[in-house]
Amino acid sequence: MRINIAIDGPSGAGKSSLAKAVAKELGLIHVDTGAMYRTVGLYMLENGIDPKDPEAVSAVLNDVKVELEFQDGVQHIYLNGRCVDSLIRSNEASMYASYVSAIQAVRDFLLNTQRQMAEKQDVIMDGRDIGTVILPNAALKIFLVANDEARARRRYKELTEKGESVTFEEVLDLMKKRDEKDKGRKIAPAVPADDAVIFDNTEYDLQQCVDYIISLAKERFSI
Repeated sequence: MRINIAIDGPSGAGKSSLAKAVAKELGLIHVDTGAMYRTVGLYMLENGIDPKDPEAVSAVLNDVKVELEFQDGVQHIYLNGRCVDSLIRSNEASMYASYVSAIQAVRDFLLNTQRQMAEKQDVIMDGRDIGTVILPNAALKIFLVANDEARARRRYKELTEKGESVTFEEVLDLMKKRDEKDKGRKIAPAVPADDAVIFDNTEYDLQQCVDYIISLAKERFSI
């Protein structure tokens, strides 16, 4: 049986950092699906396409080539042959990702790629609908939550360390807006699967979170 671990939750809950760390310790491939949507969003941003216009977005998807490469277990993402690891992490790219991820054609465009990865190798995959849509049969599903301030602090730290000029208040406001949009969308809303483990990591550091997820994985997969 393949080891498939799904980690979902809102922005700033620590999904990607946690998934990367667990992947490293367990020898799994980490698949950051949010990065894939951000890459599609980046294409729309760079080409002046309204991310809220499903027809306009759908019309150019054939011009978008999203590729993942793994080096020493670390994911790198490419847009039409160009590495865009840092470009997709801007606040603007984040909002574009939120809009395009609500378009069914975009989700269909990326779905098969994501599922094929999980079929071919042991993965830990993070996003907003992994346990409910992408990998509904995953043996271990985690839904991360944390309070708004904790999530905004993490996101603010990430952005400022990359040189972005933002305020904590701006990050917090944007995060709340995206939360409402993601929870309320009709297509793949950001909600936990019925069999997901709800984990509030507000008061936990990264290593404590990693240790907890690994303990769950050992129980589910006998590793």
